[in-house]
Amino acid sequence: LFLDEMPEFKKNVLEVLRQPMENGFVTISRASSTVTYPANFILVGAMNPCPCGFFGDPKRECTCSYREIQRYRARISGPLMDRIDIHIDVPSVPFKDLTGTSQGQSSFDISRRVIKARKIQENRFHKSKIHTNAMMNSRQIRKFCQIDEKSNSLLE
Repeated sequence: LFLDEMPEFKKNVLEVLRQPMENGFVTISRASSTVTYPANFILVGAMNPCPCGFFGDPKRECTCSYREIQRYRARISGPLMDRIDIHIDVPSVPFKDLTGTSQGQSSFDISRRVIKARKIQENRFHKSKIHTNAMMNSRQIRKFCQIDEKSNSLLE
């Protein structure tokens, strides 16, 4: 699920995502019936660093006050932010880089890598109830994702 301009969503809309993200299902109660649906998804959200979009930009000056920036960022609650595991600052891309001739990777090549990774996961979990790395619990992570001492110290 991709939410572009995340702080622009109503806060209550964002907050209802917390439980399905954590549990992997959503329960809807209407009148005299209750229905539970699977809700196993990855949330990807994008947002500007501030309302004007230029906070921290080396070429353009931010026009927002400190209070405006705080209010903008507070639109996404702490508990929801806690459920987002990876936060990445993406700097603006110079126009000349956008208009270059770089081809990047083909969709076909990326698709082959995804299929290969899915096959590895299918083989890894063939005797269990899970199907992907994202479904692993802490015991399975320790079993299948052993890391060396240097990597462990980086994580700490």
